Amino acid sequence: MELRQLNYVIQIANEKNFSRAADKLHIAQPSLSQQLSKLEQELGVLLFRRTTNSVELTQAGQVFVEKSQSILDAVEQLKQEMDDMAQMRRGRLVVGTLPITGSHVLPLVLPAFGAQYPQIEVILVEETTAKLEQLTASGGTDLSLLSLPLIDSSLAYQPYLEEQICLAVPPQHPLASRKDAVAIEELKEEPFIGLKRGQGFRQITVELCEDAGFSPQIVFESSNIETVQSLVAGGMGIAFVPQMLTRAGGSEFTPVYLKLQSNPTRTLVIASRKGRYLSKAAQAFIETLNETINVYRE
Repeated sequence: MELRQLNYVIQIANEKNFSRAADKLHIAQPSLSQQLSKLEQELGVLLFRRTTNSVELTQAGQVFVEKSQSILDAVEQLKQEMDDMAQMRRGRLVVGTLPITGSHVLPLVLPAFGAQYPQIEVILVEETTAKLEQLTASGGTDLSLLSLPLIDSSLAYQPYLEEQICLAVPPQHPLASRKDAVAIEELKEEPFIGLKRGQGFRQITVELCEDAGFSPQIVFESSNIETVQSLVAGGMGIAFVPQMLTRAGGSEFTPVYLKLQSNPTRTLVIASRKGRYLSKAAQAFIETLNETINVYRE
């Protein structure tokens, strides 16, 4: 059974005449009759009573026309909905984000995206790095904002920002007045405030210290980078932080931010599952993200 055959039956029922129905359908009458006979044989029932002067629906034909009309209406609605999505008039996009990135990058990106594509609903999923990689690989998110390195080999990614990693110290710390960059080796005996395990920046902290020949003495952990900064400002320890956080500094309740001699950086990426089709909404989000970040860099 084919969709065009459903349309043929509906047209015959409306016209009650094969010739007029064939004209409306722009096909030859013998071809229309042949298609109807083929369909009736396939179904095992007669759809029309044919007389010399008229063509009338049988009981089976009435049921068939009613159901066929519903099917064709649903198909047309589906086509329209797909066209709407293709033209960016409606749709949904699930975006995964790390807490740090979500609080500092998305406030720049989402207003710009929403202004240009107001009918696209953006669903945010904020999780740890490990959990976001799992969600992205399984299709739980369309896109996720992550940082390198990625552990899951099934993920593809596009870099969108490389930023410096800075050192945050309490305002009263001996290093707070330091004018030149700090060597990480100098921090061997310092207490560190870190993010909890499973978050990408926690791993960055550990690796930077290990590359300098020691393991960080993490005295407090938090799942929130703002809490980390508050603990540093309160004199509880020091911390590595991404440069995007330093733009909010300057008050007595914030740490002092210093450069590191090795000039370490982290690379932020937008990741998706390899081989997954990126919708027009997803492609538009990536484009908006890159445009917004270019302005942010300036």
